[in-house]
Amino acid sequence: MEVIDLAWWKLGLAALLILALAGISLYARLGVTRSLLIASVRTGIQLALIGLVLEALFASARFYWIALLSLVMVLVAGREVMARQKRRLHGFWAFGVGTGAMFVSSFAVTILALTVIIGPSPWYTPQYAIPLLGMMLGNTMTGVALSLDRLNDSVWSQRAVIENRLMLGQSWRQAIEGIRMEAMRSGMMPSINAMAAAGIVSLPGMMTGQILAGSPPAVAVKYQILVMLLITVGTGFGTVMAVSWGSRRLFDDRERLRLDRLINTSQ
Repeated sequence: MEVIDLAWWKLGLAALLILALAGISLYARLGVTRSLLIASVRTGIQLALIGLVLEALFASARFYWIALLSLVMVLVAGREVMARQKRRLHGFWAFGVGTGAMFVSSFAVTILALTVIIGPSPWYTPQYAIPLLGMMLGNTMTGVALSLDRLNDSVWSQRAVIENRLMLGQSWRQAIEGIRMEAMRSGMMPSINAMAAAGIVSLPGMMTGQILAGSPPAVAVKYQILVMLLITVGTGFGTVMAVSWGSRRLFDDRERLRLDRLINTSQ
């Protein structure tokens, strides 16, 4: 089946709907008009630019270009994780904890999927590697950001309870065990909910895109199942690592709570 191309002016018609929504939000004084318009413009510009980059990347298929783009993707994702936290660690750790967790989990799961499950030749074929890594990073980014934000905010609000537990002889792990569990749970929940609702409440994006591109529904379904399982695994491992590393950073070598290592970005 032939893929129907979309002219740019047709995308402009869709953009008019965004303008209509922005007008309604402005009239209703929702306070999101500026954010909505900026996000829409960024989406168009960023996706148009990445489309040009991917065309060149697919044409060359050189490993070093693919590695460079992958590194840029994980660094940008790490910056977004840092920006989404109301309270975050001070200095490099605010960036390093989330970025490191995403790097380890997303790259490990993506490489495993490419080499063992999908098996393109070569294994870093950009047609498979870049979209898969992008989906992994996008979802892991959300999970890591949610979990770290929940961890830091809960530790700040329950600091008196934690310090009392430390004075009673508990280790730092025992003192914040409940907080760590809730933070990990909050990071994993979006992926779990997405799996539970897939195919009944919603048709996932990758499956929809493949069907629109002409792939048989059965093939699209198998790829979507694979991607959702991998996303959940990557997000889960990334969340566990980020919370583990982040919570350890909140205590010094003598197991004292160090709230001076947190900064409030909402002020």
